[in-house]
Amino acid sequence: MGDAHDHGSAAVALHAGAAYKRRLVAALLLIGGFFVVELVGGLLTNSLALLSDAGHMFTDVLGISMALAAIQVAGRGGHAPQRSFGLYRLEILAALANALLLAAVALFIIVEAVRRLSAPPEVLALPMLLIGAVGLLVNLAAFLLLRAGAAASLNVEGAYLEVLADMLASVGVVASAVVSLTTGFTRADPLFALAIGGFVLPRAWRLGRKALRVLLQSAPPHLDVAAVEQQLGELDGVASVHDLHLWTLTSGMDVGSVHLRLSPGSDGHAALDGARRLLRHHGVGHATVQVEPADHAACDDCERTSW
Repeated sequence: MGDAHDHGSAAVALHAGAAYKRRLVAALLLIGGFFVVELVGGLLTNSLALLSDAGHMFTDVLGISMALAAIQVAGRGGHAPQRSFGLYRLEILAALANALLLAAVALFIIVEAVRRLSAPPEVLALPMLLIGAVGLLVNLAAFLLLRAGAAASLNVEGAYLEVLADMLASVGVVASAVVSLTTGFTRADPLFALAIGGFVLPRAWRLGRKALRVLLQSAPPHLDVAAVEQQLGELDGVASVHDLHLWTLTSGMDVGSVHLRLSPGSDGHAALDGARRLLRHHGVGHATVQVEPADHAACDDCERTSW
């Protein structure tokens, strides 16, 4: 029902990650350029903390590349008839892949750090300190580039968390080198690497859980579905509400669908407009609202009808 109802909200609500595409590119160039330096430095100094930081930088390069690829492809897939919602979900898949990548690297670092604690190798602390300090500056610059986008896009948040973990890993490298230089404590390097891995692992879990929540089409965590259903039922002219579904398509784009059964003699246009306003108030920018007249057969009866 309806004659002038707006259906353009989905087109306006472009995937949030696209707004931060240039920042992602800048962060990729910074981190990718320094990754080789840190990898070679870690091998030459025999530092697990430095190698773990290089490993984080490598996951940053892969993660940001996946994020950029997802944004690029998602922006192109909005007009294919067989992809009515476009390819926005690719951004969520990239976030999940980043979480798995982070977890794998963190687990490897933890296992290797435990192994080295029993027999710590000699580490060249001064070169390690210099490389770690430069790496810290690179990661800080990338962190500042992506911080704003992390709140708007789950995809950008994945890249941001990788950079954050990498920045903290660089802090660990610098601290480990300082301890080794000043005290000669040989287990400082694996201990700091162990702390880095322990910090990253729960953050990878949280990111993966957020991505899975979207992929499983769970209701957005900020929405009380029961309350929304009750408010829809209290609209003028609405007798009952059924088949209410609310889910997240991609970061910044919550969608929904609902059936409203009208009271006898009610104005369907007013009920439809009221429902759309209510859903927009709750952040559901694109909603499909089916308005059913009072004498309409129940939907379950329709589904059982043989044709």
